[in-house]
Amino acid sequence: MSAAAGGPPTHVESESVTLRFLVAPSDMDASGSTVQAGRVLEWIDKAGYACAVGWSASYCVTAYVGDVHFTRPIPAGLLVEAHARIIHTGRTSMHVYVSIDTADVHARRFTPATHCILVLVAVDESGAPREVPRWEPWGDGDRTIQSRAESRIEPRRLIQSRMLEQEFTTAGTAPRTVFRFMAAPGDGNWGGNAHGGTVMRWIDETAYACAAGWASPSVVAVYSGGIHFYRPIRIGHIVEIDARLIHTSERSMHISIRVRSGSPTEPRKLELTTQCLTVFVEKGADGRAQQVPRMPLVTEEDRRLDAHARELIHMRASMAVLPAGLARQASWR
Repeated sequence: MSAAAGGPPTHVESESVTLRFLVAPSDMDASGSTVQAGRVLEWIDKAGYACAVGWSASYCVTAYVGDVHFTRPIPAGLLVEAHARIIHTGRTSMHVYVSIDTADVHARRFTPATHCILVLVAVDESGAPREVPRWEPWGDGDRTIQSRAESRIEPRRLIQSRMLEQEFTTAGTAPRTVFRFMAAPGDGNWGGNAHGGTVMRWIDETAYACAAGWASPSVVAVYSGGIHFYRPIRIGHIVEIDARLIHTSERSMHISIRVRSGSPTEPRKLELTTQCLTVFVEKGADGRAQQVPRMPLVTEEDRRLDAHARELIHMRASMAVLPAGLARQASWR
C-alpha cells in the first residue's frame, strides 16, 4: 500500500465505513409509502464521501454514480445502514461500492435495498487532483469485485461520450420540465459547493415532475444511472435542471437530465455540471408497474433521442453486474 501526501490510512478499517439512521417521515415521497429516490441517492453519496475521505485523508469530490436500482419500497420507521467500501483505486480516484440495507428497528435483520459504484476524486487545497493510497485486494471476494469495477471503466466512458454527443433543441416535441433556482448556503458542503447528494436529489425531483406530468403522480423512480459530475455548483449560482422524456416502453419512462449552473451576473452563460438518465414507472394499487402512454416520435430529434435511449439500455445490459451484499461479507477480510 503506497503512501500519499497527507498521511495514508494505516489499518484495514480505513477502507470502509457504515452510516446508520432511522427513516423519517420527511424522507418520504409524495405518496408517503416509500422513501423518495433522491433521498436514497443522498445517503449513497454521503457514505461514499465519508469512505473516500477516510481512505485518502483529503477532501474528495464525486465524479460518477452509476446503476442505482430502486428495487423495493422503503417505508418510514425502518433502520437503514449505508455501507461503503473501497474496491479499486486509480492514481487520484477511488471506486467505492455502496450498499443500502434496511431492517425493522426491533428485529435488526438487514436485507439489501440497493447498491452501486461511486467514483470520487481526491483534491488538494487548490482543487487540483492529488494522489491516493493504492488499494490492493486481499481475497477472492476483493478480486472479483475489483475485476468487475475495472471492466466497467471503458463502457462507462463510452456511455458518457454518447450522452455528451446528444443535442437537445426546440425541434423535439417530447415532454420537458425545467427547474431553475439559486444554490442556497444550506445546500453547501465543506468545500463551499453544492453537495453531490443534494444535486442528485434536485435531479430526482425534476425528473419526477416530468414523469408525473406524462403519466400520473403515482410514478416512482426505479433506476438512476450514468450520473456524471463535470464541475461544481457554487453556492449563490443559478441552477437549471432540464428533464426531458426521451423514450417510453410499455411500462417505463426514460428521462434524460442535464444540470447547468453559472453566475447570476451572466444568467445566459450556464455551463453543464451534471448529466444522467433516470427511469420511472407508474405504480398501480397493487404495487405493480402499469402501462404508460407511449410517447409519439414526431420529429427527427424525437426519433434520434429515442434511439439513443435504446442504445443506452443495450450498453448498460452488457456491463458486468455488481453482486449485492458484498459490502456486508466479513470474508472480504
